Amino acid sequence: MDLQNMWKSFLEKIKLKISDIAYDTWFSETELINLDEHKATVLVPYNVHQKNLAENYNDIIVETFQEITGTNFTFEFVLEEDLKNIEVEETPIGVPTNNIMESNLDHRYSFSNYIIGKSNKFAATSALAVAEHPGKMYNPLFIYGPSGLGKTHLMHAIGNYIVQNSNKKVLYITCDNFVSDFVEICRKNNNNNNLDATKAFKNKYRDVDVLIIDDIHNLVGAVSAQQEFFNTFNELYNHEKQIIISSDRSPDDIKRLESRLKTRFNWGLQVDILPPDFELRMNIINAKIDSHELKIDFPEDVKEYIASNCASDVRKLEGALTRVFAYATIMNGSDINLDLAVEALKDYFVKTIVAQNKIDQVIQLTADHYNISVEDIKSKKRLSKIAVPRQIAMYICRNYLNENLTKIGLEFGGKNHTTVMHSVNKIKKMIKEDENLNNEIQKIIDSV
Repeated sequence: MDLQNMWKSFLEKIKLKISDIAYDTWFSETELINLDEHKATVLVPYNVHQKNLAENYNDIIVETFQEITGTNFTFEFVLEEDLKNIEVEETPIGVPTNNIMESNLDHRYSFSNYIIGKSNKFAATSALAVAEHPGKMYNPLFIYGPSGLGKTHLMHAIGNYIVQNSNKKVLYITCDNFVSDFVEICRKNNNNNNLDATKAFKNKYRDVDVLIIDDIHNLVGAVSAQQEFFNTFNELYNHEKQIIISSDRSPDDIKRLESRLKTRFNWGLQVDILPPDFELRMNIINAKIDSHELKIDFPEDVKEYIASNCASDVRKLEGALTRVFAYATIMNGSDINLDLAVEALKDYFVKTIVAQNKIDQVIQLTADHYNISVEDIKSKKRLSKIAVPRQIAMYICRNYLNENLTKIGLEFGGKNHTTVMHSVNKIKKMIKEDENLNNEIQKIIDSV
């Protein structure tokens, strides 16, 4: 499509979105004169057009032009006298220059197939906001939560959205791969004084618009790699490049990570993904069944059986479904029913069923000690006779069970990690001043 026809299509669309008088005044005499990789140059008749289109119509122009081209452009509005300073060169419009394979992105993951519930809604909404405005909204975006809850899916979804809707260069990498790359350039430089290896490494990680790095907690212990990532982070951040990070715990909960890295991770937005509730697990099961190549009837009681036994890991839930499908196929296409599912999953679920939850034990012992109920401890009640035992139980879970803040918050009725941290620090301070309280807590610990 040439520039003239492209702009004609644009004007036809924009005319439907604004008033006739606005169209006649501001758009009817405009002309698209140049497109390069990131910018569209539009000729306008007067200075007032430059100012008004840039300040009051830019968003709708970008949105409508993206509908025509499938690509996001920034717009420059110029006058006739400006043309002598502009080198007009038409370039092809189409697929963004950075492709999915070069970005290490998995095209199977998108926002459209990410099932949302209460436990991950905030994370999903924040991720979409970043995908729509990379480098502008939340930078860095730090996604954390236990393994198997969909962090990686969400990160790939962000990357795929950006690739499909812009010309930005995206790189997805695991922390282990980052460390391996860094160790390799150190080895080459030590052996051969190979400065080209260093240059290639920096180009790979810094010459991008969006860096997505998974499992950043694996950076712990790699001191030199932490220094290099710190430098990489600064370079990207200072140039308003989007950084997206995932971990199995919050930044403050990653031990032996340099404090300056923790500080930078806190510059943007932290979002946690909690284990899915029963309703979300059922929705995930239904979505997976609908997309499965085997169109076998899946009874409701079988779905509920799987959902009830996979409370904290979406991957385990998906694995259970795969196992049931495979078992039905092996049994010569037998109908799926509860007996078949129980047989197929008898070894798969055994560890989940017998696992003991030490946090529950601490909550029960604390409730008994202070003569209150477990429900009180998990509630939002702020009465001192309830709030203090709650904080004590959190303190024990954190300092003696070494549980992470997210898991503690979840088990205490869905508290966020900041609330847990406040409670732990408060009790830590109180026991320094109150020997009796310290003794009470020790009695509970001795009973665990």
